[in-house]
Amino acid sequence: MDIEEKQAEHIDHFVKQASAINGSSAVVNVIVEAMSHPALFAFSEILQVPNVLQLQGTEHSVYLDLLQMFAHGTWSGYKSNASRLPQLTPVQVLKLKQLTMLTLAEANKILPYDVLMHELDVVNVRELEDFLINECMYVGIVRGKLDQQRRCFEVQFAAGRDLRPGQLGNMIHTLSDWLGTSDNLLITIQEKIKWADTMSELDKKHKKENEDRLEEAKNVLSLKADFDFQGHGLFAEPGGVMDFDQDRRSKRRRHPMG
Repeated sequence: MDIEEKQAEHIDHFVKQASAINGSSAVVNVIVEAMSHPALFAFSEILQVPNVLQLQGTEHSVYLDLLQMFAHGTWSGYKSNASRLPQLTPVQVLKLKQLTMLTLAEANKILPYDVLMHELDVVNVRELEDFLINECMYVGIVRGKLDQQRRCFEVQFAAGRDLRPGQLGNMIHTLSDWLGTSDNLLITIQEKIKWADTMSELDKKHKKENEDRLEEAKNVLSLKADFDFQGHGLFAEPGGVMDFDQDRRSKRRRHPMG
């Protein structure tokens, strides 16, 4: 089962759980459990549950803010707001760093080690590579290549995060532009195919005309050769026979009678 299918199952579980319970404290417990789940990396659907949204403006609203941080934020963003947010458990710290990795991989396919160590609060390359291998690639949220010589991570695949507010509109705009470009490219390709078909037909026609001319020229040459051959046989040889007969009769007339 791939990461997307697992996400769907986990999300459905927590959405049902948050929808079925009553009381802010119980909702907070569901939020904490969701943020601590080792295989859950999407939280938008949980954020839309009415019971969760009702935390806004209450003494538990910081957990709603924290859940939004897990949906869209990064580890550095949490550190900047740590004074007003609940303290994270080690499991939650790991989860937010994994989510941070997804955000970084979404933005760039070549991630320098120095950038990763800064964003993930990692002190050395060994710790960073262990994190990338054991907590990202082994889990299945990221695939890529560790390039120790160039000191970078080459991203080959990264699971998607929750869409940030306003991001959907930008994605629709980007996809619309891409679709328009694809349509124009398709029209250009079709025109080139049509032009190539036309040139192919013209080439075939030109080739046929040349073949017909060549065949006609062969026929003319063949007729001329037959005509020349027959001409020599009808007119040259009779002249030669006539000269021979005349010479023989002349010799007979000169022979003395005895």
